[in-house]
Amino acid sequence: MTTIDAAGPAPVPSSSDPALPLAGLRVVEFTHMVMGPTCGLVLADLGAEVIKVEPIEGEATRTLLGSGAGFFPMFNRNKKSIAIDLRQPEGAALARRLAATADVVAENFRPGTLAKYGLDYEALAAGNERLVYVSLKGFLPGPYEHRTALDEVVQMMGGLAYMTGRPGDPLRAGSSVNDIMGGIFGAVGVLGALVRRGVSGRGMHVQSALFENNVFLVGQHMLQYAMTGRAPPPMPARDSPWAIYDVFTVKDGEQIFLAAVSDAQWQTMCKALGFEDLLAEPAFATNNDRVRQRPRLLPLLAARLAPFSAAELARVFEDAGLPFAPISRPQDLLDDPHLLATGGLADIVLPDGERAGQTVKTTLLPLALDGQRLPVRLQPPQRGEHARALLQELGCTPAEIDDLLARAVVG
Repeated sequence: MTTIDAAGPAPVPSSSDPALPLAGLRVVEFTHMVMGPTCGLVLADLGAEVIKVEPIEGEATRTLLGSGAGFFPMFNRNKKSIAIDLRQPEGAALARRLAATADVVAENFRPGTLAKYGLDYEALAAGNERLVYVSLKGFLPGPYEHRTALDEVVQMMGGLAYMTGRPGDPLRAGSSVNDIMGGIFGAVGVLGALVRRGVSGRGMHVQSALFENNVFLVGQHMLQYAMTGRAPPPMPARDSPWAIYDVFTVKDGEQIFLAAVSDAQWQTMCKALGFEDLLAEPAFATNNDRVRQRPRLLPLLAARLAPFSAAELARVFEDAGLPFAPISRPQDLLDDPHLLATGGLADIVLPDGERAGQTVKTTLLPLALDGQRLPVRLQPPQRGEHARALLQELGCTPAEIDDLLARAVVG
């Protein structure tokens, strides 16, 4: 890897676990909020050394309240942190030197922002033809590219909020789905670019965007319209292709989702619950027959299921191999027996906020490699936690580092 500025040697990337697939890869990310950090998280969990360049005051998500309180510890584990004031020429020069040591640079600022500091793709690639540079934006280049985008913005304009809410009541999905998936698609693009670089020796510019991700998510409904000629109604009012595919309220007001999506599952369900009389009704013979009879069938089933507890129905459906689900809240998953038994949750130490220093559970990537989950190797970093070590790698002397820290060029 080549450096842009002559001052300071390029360090040799290292990893604490060479068995991970991206061990030895260095990523420098200029990211914030969710989309960009998610891209870096995927690469970090896969073994890359990911260096997070924060503003001198620290990334804003460290102090968010409400539904943003979990952003920083969720999406920034397995990363190192250095805070750099890019507005100072010395800071921008240091950032360029650091970026010159990278295999991958990731950013999710507004178009043109990093070009002011010589950190855009064209400037960095001119000194490093092997560089893979990933830009994570609101929109891919085109008429909308200069708009300010948020997850909720693209959910509204991209049809997802319409499909999620009830008719006349568009509703955003209950997670940052476009931010997270847009970051994942950015990481997928990086992996593809790295494979190509292994063949050609040249990097490339990867782009991922919130709006296009959202359009991909609703693509099935776009094709539904193309196939049927009928506009798809929102999911709460949809024409279900399956007769039994609903939430039922049962004993003591508990709720449970139950499904029977084939004729075989319908027969199994009726036998398991002692509803064999329903199998004798010609009007319920096939799934399509039952779909046509849903206005009559669902109230009938609801009345018969009401005396059962949710736990009783869960046991019946699990024993019979039928689809079911409890209606869980996010906090319930911290005690989920499957996640606990399979290592799906891991301990992290909170770096910020009133509970800083406390150990809590976080979710891992939904992947296993050779049967092993990808571990937490580095805790979510404190602001600038790795600044001294990284500056030393860039060739700065202890006195120079002290001076840079004292003048808040870095932190």
